[in-house]
Amino acid sequence: MNLYAVRAIYHFEMARAWRTLMQSIVSPVLSTSLYFVVFGAAIGTRITEIDGVGYGAFIVPGLIMLSLLTQSISNASFGIYFPRFTGTIYELLSAPVSPPEIVLGYVGAAATKSVILGLIILATAGLFVPLRIEHPVWMLAFLVLTAFTFSLLGFIIGIWADGFEKLQVIPLLVITPLTFLGGTFYSVNMLPPFWQAISMFNPVVYLVSGFRWSFYEIADVDVALSVAATLGFLLLCLASVWWIFRTGYRLKA
Repeated sequence: MNLYAVRAIYHFEMARAWRTLMQSIVSPVLSTSLYFVVFGAAIGTRITEIDGVGYGAFIVPGLIMLSLLTQSISNASFGIYFPRFTGTIYELLSAPVSPPEIVLGYVGAAATKSVILGLIILATAGLFVPLRIEHPVWMLAFLVLTAFTFSLLGFIIGIWADGFEKLQVIPLLVITPLTFLGGTFYSVNMLPPFWQAISMFNPVVYLVSGFRWSFYEIADVDVALSVAATLGFLLLCLASVWWIFRTGYRLKA
């Protein structure tokens, strides 16, 4: 393992985040805070509690997950797309750096930025509502695992995209709607039976449910199933990345 190469890629990506602090950290935090204020004020007056948890506190894990998914994908996709756009990707591919080292550098930096963002949003939410975290270790584990998994997805999107507009297609048209329909602002158990069954096909339900369980020990689906679903998606992303480097898909054109 060429740790020097991994560290160089990682530091370069992290330095880019600090140079664009307003776009990378401040803007997502403000956007999530607005979600919290608007939905908390509009719906919180009608729904005071869900499963014994105040509505304002109930939506915090879902809002963190919403930001985590979109930012993980965005950070990783742009990180690998820009070298492709400028042509510097060929210098990287010809250097003595293996595919796992390239992935670890880019995905590791994107996941780190997303975890930092999630923790900042968590601290910000604590200023508005009283929070409790029943299982802090599990909370961090879900945070890191989800950030790494969706950073891998972002890496794949960055390889697949052939234009800047395509970088936003999956986050805006797929991930964000699935997150809104995945129990971010409500419990899936509040839905009629038919829609509960439909919601089980939404993978984000398992992420939000497991993450919320680490806070309040309430979940829409079994925690073990949430972990299994996340690990399964992680393996699928790893397999896709392996295939990309194995075939040179959109890397050696």
